[in-house]
Amino acid sequence: MAAATTPRARAREQTMRDIVRIGRQHLATDGAAALSLRAIARDLGLVSSAVYRYVDSRDELLTLLVIDGYDELGDAVDAALESVATTNHADRLRAIGRAVRTWALAEPATYALLFGSPVPGYRAPAERTTVPGTRVIRRLVQVWEDAWVAGAVSHDGGAVSPRRLSRDLARVRRDQGITAPDELIARGVLMWAALFGCISFEIFGQYGADTFTQPQDLFEHHLKVLVETVGLG
Repeated sequence: MAAATTPRARAREQTMRDIVRIGRQHLATDGAAALSLRAIARDLGLVSSAVYRYVDSRDELLTLLVIDGYDELGDAVDAALESVATTNHADRLRAIGRAVRTWALAEPATYALLFGSPVPGYRAPAERTTVPGTRVIRRLVQVWEDAWVAGAVSHDGGAVSPRRLSRDLARVRRDQGITAPDELIARGVLMWAALFGCISFEIFGQYGADTFTQPQDLFEHHLKVLVETVGLG
């Protein structure tokens, strides 16, 4: 976003940031379905009608929160990768997985908005949310591609079946601009889905309260297996 250049523009930008910040607070306390622009206006010290000059509907507020959440998660992953050598592909995957889990534990309400049950009546606009929403998978894809190009992947990269799946994977390859073969892409998708599945089970309490005394130990074991599944270790 370009920096605001006039006092009025800067004031509007600050108000938008405040709306998102307070919206995140209400998301944590009240849940996505109960978000209220009137309540946010009250916390901002605005009359209820004034907030609509900035955000015209609850759906627009949800979209702002979705984008903010995706970008915050993406920033967390990028920051975690800064300290890992680009040639250490396994450690890069581990850093991504740990960063996602750490962020999810710190922001469970926003994680639930992004990866939990859909909010009734709301559909995120793809043209605004796809780019921020794919930041993590793009980092994963980059690691798989780098590992393939470097010859660091331990499996044979053979074909997959049925043929229609191979066609789908070929389209993914073209869309992402990568050379990794079908088998590596398919295994990568498994890691992506399983990584978020493991984190979701923990965030949403699906393991039960007393099943695992240290959930991080289970996550680290799962992360090890997922890295090995991609062909690294």
